[in-house]
Amino acid sequence: MSRDTLSDLLRSVRVRGAVFYYVNCRDDWSAEAPPASEITEAVLPGCEHVMEYHMITKGTGWAAVSGLPPVHLAAGDVVMFPQGDSHVLSSAPELKPLRRSAEWMFATRDAPKPIPIALHHGVVEPGATMPVEEASTIAVCGFLGCDLRPFNPLVNALPRILHLPANRASAWVSRVMDQAATESADRQPGGDAVLERLAEVMFVDAARRYLDSLPADATGWLAGLRDRYVGKALTLIHAEPARDWSVDALAHEVGLSRSALHDRFSRFVGHAPMQYLASWRIQVGTRLLRESNRSVATIALEVGYDSEAAFSRAFKRLVGTPPAAWRRAQ
Repeated sequence: MSRDTLSDLLRSVRVRGAVFYYVNCRDDWSAEAPPASEITEAVLPGCEHVMEYHMITKGTGWAAVSGLPPVHLAAGDVVMFPQGDSHVLSSAPELKPLRRSAEWMFATRDAPKPIPIALHHGVVEPGATMPVEEASTIAVCGFLGCDLRPFNPLVNALPRILHLPANRASAWVSRVMDQAATESADRQPGGDAVLERLAEVMFVDAARRYLDSLPADATGWLAGLRDRYVGKALTLIHAEPARDWSVDALAHEVGLSRSALHDRFSRFVGHAPMQYLASWRIQVGTRLLRESNRSVATIALEVGYDSEAAFSRAFKRLVGTPPAAWRRAQ
């Protein structure tokens, strides 16, 4: 691709990271996290969608969500829950978990982060520390937030549980993990900001590694990026959203017939090409409204609308409020 479409999307949906817990475990242990929808305002206020992640910096464990087989975790592994599912981390799959309550998370919302937690023999000790040499497993746990509206096809393209084994990671990812472990343990000034940036980098790497692991017959937005024809069409739309595109024009550029491109694009992405273009134009518009002082009329032209009125109607239909009101709310 001539343009990094994945980066385009990640910039527009504002991925934010926050590290919350530094968990030391020993003996038998099992803990259940509530659904992300119940704790969003406690962990990342203002985010439309929250995903929890865990980086295993020492030892082993298991991760599970209801309805799927448990996943074994080793030192250096990362596990994410992109759909915000309630999930369990444990030393063995069959152990009954203790549930981390949403109420406790709201009560500790303003406490310095990351909060140390000791977990052992069915006992959870928030605020308690455990010497590293005594812990059989250590996990750095946090959250990633992003916008869903007006348009974020990436979240739906990710699985309920996303396991990123250390043995498949590149050397730089291993260094990021080592740095995350160091920052969490040493608690140096500025460490929280470092951990947040590391979490965001980790999410980008997770999306790329998941894309690389998709089977040849996979569909979805990420699989569409990899497809010769759909990927080129997505690149063109992202590169020039204001261009007067039609399905015929896109089909000519990518080398397919009109009907073949429409069918192929819809099968991979879940949207017809012109529907995707309309949604992407509004997504670009929200970024310009938020990050610039340009007038609504100027932004309307920049994203491909003939008039401010046409842009405002399309914006309200997709977002729920007119662009000027949305900008004030931001």
